[in-house]
Amino acid sequence: MTERITLEDLEMEYITFGSGKKTFVILPGLSVQSVLASAPAIEKQYGAFRDGYTVYLFDRRAGLPGKYPVFDMAEDTARAMRALGLADVCLFGASQGGMMAQVIAAEHPELVKKLALGSTACRISEKSRAVLEEWISLAEKGEAEKLYLSFGEKLFPAETFGQYRDAFCIMARGVTGADLKRFAVLARGTYGFDVKDRLKDIKCPVLVLGDLKDAVLGAGAAFEIAEALNGRPGFELYMYSGYGHAAYDSAPDYKRRLLSFFDKREDDDAF
Repeated sequence: MTERITLEDLEMEYITFGSGKKTFVILPGLSVQSVLASAPAIEKQYGAFRDGYTVYLFDRRAGLPGKYPVFDMAEDTARAMRALGLADVCLFGASQGGMMAQVIAAEHPELVKKLALGSTACRISEKSRAVLEEWISLAEKGEAEKLYLSFGEKLFPAETFGQYRDAFCIMARGVTGADLKRFAVLARGTYGFDVKDRLKDIKCPVLVLGDLKDAVLGAGAAFEIAEALNGRPGFELYMYSGYGHAAYDSAPDYKRRLLSFFDKREDDDAF
């Protein structure tokens, strides 16, 4: 169900489900519309976590400022987690959510027990910035359908995109001016993101999941994180091929891999 946390200068919506003793926090990637509208589908996707975990998925803050860097997104989420009494969580961040997750794990290690990063980067390349600039331009021109089509084409392999092209066009009809403005602010917040030198401060076990055909960040983004963390106890890397940037939604075994990593005995990951 969707809930809202209200602090003195921060309001943030989130969904929660499951009844397990362990805590699983999901930070979603950039989206044209809030992912909370798809709460039932998300709960179904992560159904395997229901018994062993209490699951939280956080949206970005309500009432975005004009500029909202990833670092601020991460700090706001960390504040919300603390206010809810969450600590020592299993944290999964996808795409932009993975960038936030890296910041939280480095800056607030007491909040994160294990970290999984999906289709993300420790810094933004010029190629990735060009993709973001295209999306921002379409959003600011009010071209909702073109934005959704470009978004879908970059996130999914060609065959999958072709199957759902009409669905993207239908979804675009429900996009508001406020949605497009929000999207542009969030996308621009990724500019200048770089935590490559902070990866050494992440002390918990880490799983990196990527795809060799990632058309948004490129396969090199996952390998760059892996290069910094490889050889450390508890580190794992798995690369898909053919599911694209949104492998976290389309790869059939993705949630099983996450669950297996988070369920692994603590002594296996001990530092």
